Amino acid sequence: MKNIPENTPEAWIKSLPTKGRNMHKYNAGHALVYGASKLTGASRLAAEACARTGVGLVTVLAKKNTGDIYRTSLPAHILVRDDMAYTNDKVTAKLYGPGGVSVKPDYTSSLPTILDADALKDLPENLSENFILTPHEGEFKRAFSHLNSNDRLEKARAASQEKNCHIILKGPETIIAAPDGKAVINTHASPWLASAGTGDVLAGLITGLVAQGMPIFEACCAAVWIHGECGIKSGPYLVASDLINHIQKTLSEII
Repeated sequence: MKNIPENTPEAWIKSLPTKGRNMHKYNAGHALVYGASKLTGASRLAAEACARTGVGLVTVLAKKNTGDIYRTSLPAHILVRDDMAYTNDKVTAKLYGPGGVSVKPDYTSSLPTILDADALKDLPENLSENFILTPHEGEFKRAFSHLNSNDRLEKARAASQEKNCHIILKGPETIIAAPDGKAVINTHASPWLASAGTGDVLAGLITGLVAQGMPIFEACCAAVWIHGECGIKSGPYLVASDLINHIQKTLSEII
């Protein structure tokens, strides 16, 4: 693909969140993951990946009939609240969609907001640059049926500018596009990432990085590259949960 830079750590490593000696957990961000009502595994993958980015706190919001499922299946460092309306002024990022949409996204939020999977349906006419959409090819076609170019870069840029948001068009060559026209291509990945749940892990990675204040475009690029590296480290025949086991080592090697 011509005239588009390759995604490499050199482009975003200086923006990668780290922790100083006097850091408090709330200085490191608070991410909300809106838990699915049925496909809870997807929300769990996203929440666990999010927590591995170094974010100070991850909270899964669940409906009352699923709260105990999340409490018994998630690690102890992830909080669960069975109150879908919960928020507070320490929340720094939100993730909707993995496993299903249990509450309508807040399209007016000024916080970094990731819309994944089912949250990509019925999008409003306009969003804002603090929103990140993470479609694979099929989801992109449903959300942007009028953008039918065979050029993936062209249509990712067009969708990003149309909605005034960031787009991560997933695939063997993932395109990250910003509403100002900036874009990169990521080829650093494994074909074994073509497996259920790996997109939920990516959504969690993005959420954790932006929750810590990493600039959105750089966070998208970093999350996609780290996701690809974890896929490479996991090797053939991976499943999505294998990726989470490599996030800490991958981040440690980068910094």
